[in-house]
Amino acid sequence: MKRALLWVATCVLSVLLTLAIFFPAAWLGSLVEQRTGGRLTLGDAQGTLWRGSAFIGGAAGGNGPVTPLLPGRFTWTISPLALIGMVDLRLENPEALAQPVTFKGNWSQWQLSASALLLPAEGLSGLGAPLNTLAPSGSMRLSWTGLELVLDKQQIAINGRTTLEMTDMSSRLAPVRPLGSYALALDWRGQQAALTLSSVKGPLLLSGSGNLNRGRLNFSGQAEAAQGYDDVLANLLSLLGQRRPGSDRTIIALEFHS
Repeated sequence: MKRALLWVATCVLSVLLTLAIFFPAAWLGSLVEQRTGGRLTLGDAQGTLWRGSAFIGGAAGGNGPVTPLLPGRFTWTISPLALIGMVDLRLENPEALAQPVTFKGNWSQWQLSASALLLPAEGLSGLGAPLNTLAPSGSMRLSWTGLELVLDKQQIAINGRTTLEMTDMSSRLAPVRPLGSYALALDWRGQQAALTLSSVKGPLLLSGSGNLNRGRLNFSGQAEAAQGYDDVLANLLSLLGQRRPGSDRTIIALEFHS
């Protein structure tokens, strides 16, 4: 009886070890969909869990084609030592990443190396009103310092700084192209982040500040037209929010609270 149990245990262990070693990269797509609530998936995944490649796409929600959301293919290498809690991942994509990214740590604390990621401005429409009405376009670049991530009570705490640069942004509702370039900076401290929005250049001026606390956003800012653009941007400004009283110029209050 003991020999039979030992034989069964050995077979089960062998199967589990084989699955761990040859875990197909194609299976990761469904895992990504679950983690992102069905918003993202991995397209044309090749290789294994430990060494593979794929492109980031929007989940098709069925058997439809997966649409790439980011340029190029991401290739990854994961050390098998992750099975014993020593995480060591390297991610590369020359078309989307400024430089390869490393992700190291254990099962509860990690370090993400500094880099930058190109993002499609069209993806902002998915954030809802008023962005889905504005249909923004342009180039965006998300950069970050070396980030420290800690798993605390099933929540991720982050320490570091991320900056979203939005360059030559336009809208289908505005006759002026481009409307401007902007920077959105987030200083992360645990599960909170201080947020600052500023204009770099352009006829549409945006500014404001706020905070992100455990996924809840509180932001107060304003939008206005640069000198000489009040009339041509009047319709666009009216869509962004309510006019702020007490000013001779058209200044729109930007308020987001969740």
